Amino acid sequence: MPPLITREKSPIKNSKVTDIKWLDDRYVYEVNKSDGLFVESGLQLLSEYEGTVMEQEQIDIEYKFFFGDLVQVSGYGADLFKIVGFRTEIWRYKEDAWEDVIYELSRVSDGEWLEAGEEELTLVADAESADTFIQKLGLLYLINKQQNPDKTSKLQNTIRKAEFEEIERKKEKKELIDYLLDIFNDYRILYELFHDQEYYHVMRVILRKLESIVNNDGKSHV
Repeated sequence: MPPLITREKSPIKNSKVTDIKWLDDRYVYEVNKSDGLFVESGLQLLSEYEGTVMEQEQIDIEYKFFFGDLVQVSGYGADLFKIVGFRTEIWRYKEDAWEDVIYELSRVSDGEWLEAGEEELTLVADAESADTFIQKLGLLYLINKQQNPDKTSKLQNTIRKAEFEEIERKKEKKELIDYLLDIFNDYRILYELFHDQEYYHVMRVILRKLESIVNNDGKSHV
């Protein structure tokens, strides 16, 4: 079937007939596999049309990340970023065409703004669990700081007064053990994904803390 233009809708556009049906004693035409049907008077051969034809293109974009997702960025180590926006750049040339998805990020530790492509990002936690994950990092840092007062950490910027109060409310032995095991599992997953020694070190700190709690002596064992 040769290319046609549709005249029943504005603007006039280039189309192709994808099916022909017999309805109410006349032929009707399906165009571009759409749900609508056109009568013959609403169509014209493209070769016979002398006006301007509007070319339209439908683009389906699949986004891998969304607002609030917690991610890591290639080249930024263990730093965590939140997605605050994204856009699609559409590139068209005579012999080539592609789309780029660009994500706008805010670093959790200091709010630094960054742009990155989809291929540079790795999902750590989705938007629903991102805040809980960040809070766990802060609580873990506070426990470690109490054991090693002179040791610094990349996570110290996430510590808040409310997190210290949360530790105080979790003095009961079983609750604290369960909470530390939960954090340990999160870091184990991160270590298996990225093989970053910082995550392995944190896992060892948690195990030492668990040992001290189980022994009920309140001291850290190296």
